[in-house]
Formats: sequence, C-alpha cells, structure tokens
Amino acid sequence: MTLATEKQRAAARKNIKKAATAAKRKKTISHLPRKTRTALGKQANKVKRQKAGK
Repeated sequence: MTLATEKQRAAARKNIKKAATAAKRKKTISHLPRKTRTALGKQANKVKRQKAGK
C-alpha cells in the first residue's frame, strides 16, 4: 500500500467537503444506492474512531 502525498490528501479533503455540501444542498444521500450509503457510513465511522483514538 502506498501512502498518498500531502497534495493528494488535500485534494481528497477538498473533494469530500465539496461532495458533502452538494449532498446537503441536494439531499443526494437519500437518493444514493443502499451500498453507497452503507460505504459512506462505514467511512464516517472509521474516521470517527481514528479521531477518538488520538
């Protein structure tokens, strides 16, 4: 597994923020397939656990 560069991580954070704001505006999450919603929830949980562990 290769680590992402700082530039890639910054871009990913920006993309996540953009997606989140778009989803809030359009309420996209409720229209996504169940699999995608589940994946998003799991990802959010993972981040939450990582932050709690620090």
